[in-house]
Amino acid sequence: MRTYLADLADLDQVRALAARVREREPRLDVLVNNAAVGATDPARRDVSRQGHELLLAVNHLAPYLLTTELLPLLTTSAPARVVNVASMGQAPVDLDDLGFENGTYDAVVAYCRAKLAMIMSTFDLAAEVPSDVVTVNAVHPAHLMDTPLVRAGGFTPITTVDAGVLPTLRLVADPALDGVTGRYFDRFDDARAHQQAYDRTARQRLHAATRALVA
Repeated sequence: MRTYLADLADLDQVRALAARVREREPRLDVLVNNAAVGATDPARRDVSRQGHELLLAVNHLAPYLLTTELLPLLTTSAPARVVNVASMGQAPVDLDDLGFENGTYDAVVAYCRAKLAMIMSTFDLAAEVPSDVVTVNAVHPAHLMDTPLVRAGGFTPITTVDAGVLPTLRLVADPALDGVTGRYFDRFDDARAHQQAYDRTARQRLHAATRALVA
């Protein structure tokens, strides 16, 4: 087993990470996009190395780019799976202000927008890739797990990390989910995401904007 390190707030490092994996690994059966970032000051808008709003960069742009860069390896390893760890906290993505540059900044809203953007991209990729080659699903693993991210955001944890492992692991390895793709799961339940995730026009606009931001 090899470990690869990268700062997912830097898209150049994300690309370099994917390149190292492609060069050294003969196959990739599963990609779990679990890295996330919140904010200790909900009123402060931080930016990434490339100048993107930080929560959008880490919670949406980085997993989108990493998945895109590793898709050829996942495809040749078929059947493979992509699991995007999202959240039940979802807010409509402002497609005219993706980087939250206008108005009063709120990190909680920014986080919920970024997680919905992740789900929307999940649905897009699932529609592009045959389900017998790569499945792509999103999951809300558990509510307010006891993680540094939750505590740093000022929230009181109400579930354990272990509680979130099982729903995620199910999407990684359960044979009953072979060929199941383009879904959002609330823990173990096939659930309904925010309605914007099913708006094809909104997803197309987000896809175009995302591609431009990671270019």
